[in-house]
Amino acid sequence: MKRKERERTARYELILNTALELAAAEGWEAVTTRRLAALIEYSQPVLYSHFKSKPEIMAAIAMRGFEKLATELKKAAGSPNPLHTVCTAYLRFAASQPVVYEAMFVSPTELLFADEKTPTALRAAFDALVTALGPDQEAPVFTAEVVWSALHGMVILMQSERLPVDSARDRLDVLVRRFSGSC
Repeated sequence: MKRKERERTARYELILNTALELAAAEGWEAVTTRRLAALIEYSQPVLYSHFKSKPEIMAAIAMRGFEKLATELKKAAGSPNPLHTVCTAYLRFAASQPVVYEAMFVSPTELLFADEKTPTALRAAFDALVTALGPDQEAPVFTAEVVWSALHGMVILMQSERLPVDSARDRLDVLVRRFSGSC
């Protein structure tokens, strides 16, 4: 039984890695269950035994992204200037993982935000931002949502080349000053 479990886990990883590679090369639109099945050299029913749909594949990739983002943001929250460091870590993550970021925040999935069913990893990433705002923040959850929204807007506008990437630090400094009074 352990061999079958290892094989199943290996297939699961192969599906996710192949989906990421294909999305990085051609965009998420190119990722279809038929195309993935052909690339991994398994039948579609085998693929469907792991994931029922493309949104499920994207949700699995997104969850891994949230786990990594949460780890990076929690680590950054312990710095002397936590809000700036957390926001910088967020922007760095988005820039280094654009395909994963798209699965996390742009493409439709069934992952819920700001809900009792919000996954733990997503909650942990958000909580790191709330913590970075500091204990004196009025309406910390809503303030964190506004900061997160601003960061997300910056990411999307830079990825689409509507804002120059080389000014990202200046924009970030303005954002942090507005919410922490320092930079």
